[in-house]
Amino acid sequence: MNLSFDDTKTAFAYKSDKDLKTARFLFKTMHFSWFVSMATKLTPVILKIGLPVHGIIRKTIFKQFVGGETLEATSTVAKKLEEYHVQVILDYGVEGKEGEENFDKATEVFKKVIQYAASQKNIPFMSIKLTGLARFGLMEALNEAPRLRSGVHNHEIQDAEWDRVRNRLYSICETAAAHNISVLIDAEESWIQDPVDRLTMEMMQIFNKQKAVIFNTIQLYRHDRLQFLKMSHEIAIQQGFILGEKLVRGAYMEKERARAIQNGYPSPIQPDKEATDKDYNEAVRFCLDHLDRISVLIGSHNEESNMLAAKKMEEMNISFDHPHIHFSQLYGMSDNITFNLAKEGFSASKYLPFGPINDVIPYLMRRAQENTSVSGQTGRELALIEVELKRRKTQQ
Repeated sequence: MNLSFDDTKTAFAYKSDKDLKTARFLFKTMHFSWFVSMATKLTPVILKIGLPVHGIIRKTIFKQFVGGETLEATSTVAKKLEEYHVQVILDYGVEGKEGEENFDKATEVFKKVIQYAASQKNIPFMSIKLTGLARFGLMEALNEAPRLRSGVHNHEIQDAEWDRVRNRLYSICETAAAHNISVLIDAEESWIQDPVDRLTMEMMQIFNKQKAVIFNTIQLYRHDRLQFLKMSHEIAIQQGFILGEKLVRGAYMEKERARAIQNGYPSPIQPDKEATDKDYNEAVRFCLDHLDRISVLIGSHNEESNMLAAKKMEEMNISFDHPHIHFSQLYGMSDNITFNLAKEGFSASKYLPFGPINDVIPYLMRRAQENTSVSGQTGRELALIEVELKRRKTQQ
């Protein structure tokens, strides 16, 4: 194996000098937390009052992190990634809107995404959030009823409402199975995660008999999730299905800690980054040790965790393109990981969101905040871009 995450020539081969300079400008801007904080508050307001900023957004942050405004528009990016053996995970980046009509519409959009993915060469996955199909308050109620977490509730209206949620997800999973596309079900906040876990496991039991069609998401910045992964594995053995798991560190840390303090309960979040890293790497090892029953997607921007997985695969003589192992990073970030993994023959993809600019703004604001809050991420992105621009300049 000749894997290096410092190889900027491979990492940025798909980007022009102009694209790299735009990316450099964006990451430099994100380096200032005060600016990002101000921008995340002002941008939605500016768009709402109709100021002409769409062009600027489209050419900068939207182009960096989003595949296009429509499903069809993502094909340009997907084809470009395909040239470098990088696959795609499609994500309808529009935030979920409440209401039964909106939930039904979202269901049809997700099914359309699956059908489109099946028509393309390098799109094996699509991603969904259960909050796009279910009322947040309903999931909170189910999460807080320990004896009723299976989805059965003592209120007939809520019981019928949950049945509709289950039917929506079943319809999506059925479509995915028929088209040989895998569905990644995103993690949610801890206070609504239990019904997500229950329903996802139920869908796995139905659809994951031969291969992993349905994947749950494990957030390892929660101190209880490594044990949950191991428990899920035991259930998969007992029930006779392939456990699909996407491993991430997590996305709601500040919100989780603030709510725990406000409501006076122990925080579900790990005490520090070291504990998160330890559990994440242990989860990777556990999955690689149980590939007969687990299909894992390593969704990480952490170079150490990705290198650990790659080296362990080499040590265990596991094929780099093993059908039960996949690596993925967000589009617009960590190209040094994705493209170098793909070059070495590992199955690697970009998580590619799409949707109208106005609707994708919340997603874009989170990406900006994430780059500001993750220690060293912006600096690393900038340093790699600078190295590549200098390399290209010396070779002209």
